[in-house]
Amino acid sequence: MDPERICEILSRLSEVYVGGVFPGRNSAGEDPEWPKDPFHVLISTILSQRTKDENTRKASDNLFARFPTMEALAEADPGEVAELIRPAGFPKQKSAAIVRCCREILDRYGGEVPRDTEELCTLPMVGRKTAACVRSYAMGIPSVCVDTHVHRISNLMGLVSTTDPVATEFALMEIAPEDRWSDINRYLVRHGQEICIPNRPKCAVCPVRDLCDFGSGRGPANLT
Repeated sequence: MDPERICEILSRLSEVYVGGVFPGRNSAGEDPEWPKDPFHVLISTILSQRTKDENTRKASDNLFARFPTMEALAEADPGEVAELIRPAGFPKQKSAAIVRCCREILDRYGGEVPRDTEELCTLPMVGRKTAACVRSYAMGIPSVCVDTHVHRISNLMGLVSTTDPVATEFALMEIAPEDRWSDINRYLVRHGQEICIPNRPKCAVCPVRDLCDFGSGRGPANLT
């Protein structure tokens, strides 16, 4: 696999999905009104776990309208937070993690969201995917953010051959130029939502079909 192929895929998809994705965007593709700073992006990305974009947007809007700052959220009652973020699902688990996360950032990092992946991953409900999203979307640090769409599609296309998201992250980092790392999540997620749908990819209308092992018939007929 050479860099030219993945760069061409990303370039074509960028023309189709103008703006790509962003944590907290709604189903119409509109970005949120709250700031795109590390604090807001971190909390919204935690809320986005195991739910849809529209649910994330509702929960984030509710939460930041009531608790717009890290300091306010650190002092919040987890029960009240849980009611505000209920649209995102798992309200008790996420509310407890969000309040703890804010407290830990204030106590350990003086209120500044850490930039290092390993440090971010010490925070409640923050794994490599969430850390990469924060670094990419809020800090402008090139990062490969691998969610279920990115893992599935990059394997389906034949860009990588991996069995888990962490392996996919490192494999994509090896084949893609660093200045395109953030584009991988930005455009493959939209592609997975619109055309390369799980179990029912719309290969006939796919703009990168000729570059995809599955769509072009070069690879195995395996959608998993």
